[in-house]
Amino acid sequence: MHITRIAAYQVDLPLQEGSYKWSGGKSVEVFDSTVVVVETNTGLIGCGECCPLGPAYLPSYAQGVRAGIRELAPALIGQDPTRLDVLNRLMDATLKGHPYVKSPIDIACWDILGQQCQLPLCELLGGRCGEDVVLYRAISQESPEAMAAKVRGYRQEGYRRFQLKVGGDPDTDMARIHEVASLMQPGDKLVADANTGWALHEALRVVHAVRDVDVYIEQPCLSYAECLAVRQRTALPMVLDEVIDGLSPLLQALQDQAMEVVNLKISKLGGLTRARQVRDLCAASGIAMTIEDTWGGDITTAAIAHLAHSTPSALRFSSTDFNSYVTRSIAIDAPQRIDGRLAAPRQPGLGITPRWDVLGQPVLEIC
Repeated sequence: MHITRIAAYQVDLPLQEGSYKWSGGKSVEVFDSTVVVVETNTGLIGCGECCPLGPAYLPSYAQGVRAGIRELAPALIGQDPTRLDVLNRLMDATLKGHPYVKSPIDIACWDILGQQCQLPLCELLGGRCGEDVVLYRAISQESPEAMAAKVRGYRQEGYRRFQLKVGGDPDTDMARIHEVASLMQPGDKLVADANTGWALHEALRVVHAVRDVDVYIEQPCLSYAECLAVRQRTALPMVLDEVIDGLSPLLQALQDQAMEVVNLKISKLGGLTRARQVRDLCAASGIAMTIEDTWGGDITTAAIAHLAHSTPSALRFSSTDFNSYVTRSIAIDAPQRIDGRLAAPRQPGLGITPRWDVLGQPVLEIC
């Protein structure tokens, strides 16, 4: 089997809530997503998706996905898509860095492998663990009262994990955490996610002010050193996200005992191949994980569901269903939330079919 064609499609994903706000005054109203389709000489077709959270979150941006694929794709024509480690080494040799560009290609090739083996990806990624996956709901940054109201509404939809977007004014963030914490019930989990937004002195003020609250603190500061300094000054459990972008920083964080939970974003790590490596090291080290991505629609949600569902249940902190945040469906048979939980599809590969009428014409084709 070999790759005969790689095509990229651009699709806008408007948000159900109208906008999504996080630290530093950053916000997005419509997400710019790229769907990659890999075709083979056997007729098998795989798809992947990459949707950066705007250009000011991680070192990635939507047009960069498509520009990078234009650079990578010619080197991949004629390659066997099922030799995933070989393919990833070739991508790294062809384009240094830019893991987010490689992610949708890697996911599409996993989709092909699953179809060839007639197995859903979660079985190839380690085996289905449990019946389903617990989801969290991200609560866009607003006033404490508005965020509390959102939590009440999403609890009625079955969510029991809530990720508050903080990282703004420390006094307001303290109020946000206290306001929502008062609503928590047995079995709920609350995460205050600063998305790198606090200076060190601000983070220390917040963790001291909420020291008696049952809350996880996620990525309080921009640098790993600052996050570690916060970790060393609080008994609250710590989640690391943006600074864990591969095996090397994870190994350092494990050595420093810098966190209890790691947030794994598939595209940040370069695709399912690399995300599985990081996932397995976390699992071997007893570190809990949130399995997700930067953003996306049905295809990203399917990839997340397969990786999450193949993660040991005891270490699966939470996951997410990005296709429920947006107003546009881009694939048939994508996994759907039921009472705050999600299950990986049981069909071969990703288990989904792109909606070609929604995707329209490709913006890029390499044969």
